Parts: sequence; structure tokens; C-alpha cells
Amino acid sequence: MPETQTEPADAVEASVAHLRPAIHLDHCVIHVSDWDRSNAFYRDVVGAEIVARGAGFAYRFGGVQLNCHGPGVKAEPVAAQPVLPGNSDLCFRWSGTVEEAIAHLEASGTPVELGPVERHGAAGAGRSVYFRDPDGSLLEFITYPAE
Repeated sequence: MPETQTEPADAVEASVAHLRPAIHLDHCVIHVSDWDRSNAFYRDVVGAEIVARGAGFAYRFGGVQLNCHGPGVKAEPVAAQPVLPGNSDLCFRWSGTVEEAIAHLEASGTPVELGPVERHGAAGAGRSVYFRDPDGSLLEFITYPAE
């Protein structure tokens, strides 16, 4: 299921039917402490397109984006408790098997912290592997069974 695929309107639960048109995550924010280090990691390990944004960058994954706060970036407005380097927890859908995700992480020198483990994500039951970005934020690759 591509990250931009949406559920048909009749599949939306009655409790959220009033939210039509459908609402989808466009972007969220992470905070990084070193642009070069983070850009290389999110490009090479997570597969992001690096997008220059003023003094900083964003990490784009198809139709979803991580906006980044970091050195030289003065973001306004910010959350009541602004995100700090290392305090994000993000899950990315991996299109292959969890074993392929683990092999990819190992090949990039990224330690696996946990996994594979059974998890439940946006598309239902899956298998995940956990690792960290250079600032310590917890990242997850989740895989779903082939249809």
C-alpha cells in the first residue's frame, strides 16, 4: 500500500465521517543537531529526498515530509514543548521483508536496537525493526505481509 493511498470513503469509521474530505498526514517535525550528519543518515539509511529549506532542510518520502528544526533555523510557531534532537519516535513503511530491512541497516552500519518484533501499524499487523538516528530518535521500519 503506497504511503499516499487512501481508504475509500465508505471504509471510514462513522466516528470520523464528519472529517470529510479525508485528512492525511502531510508533514511532521523533527529536530536535528548536525545537518551534514543527519542529511547523510536520512538520505542513505532511510531513503529521503533532501530538500533545502532556507537555512535548513526537509526530508521527503513521496507524499510525506519531515520538516527539520536545527542549527540556523528559527521556526515559528512551535509546539508548547518544542521537539528536541533525539526525542522523536517515527515509523517508516519498508516495502521489502523485515529481514531485508535488517540487512540494509547492517550494511549501512546502523545498529538494530530491537527486532524483528510483531507490531500493529496503519495497515494492520506487521513486523518491525527498531534503530536510532544520529541524535538518538527512535526509528522503526515496519513491513506488512504480501497480499
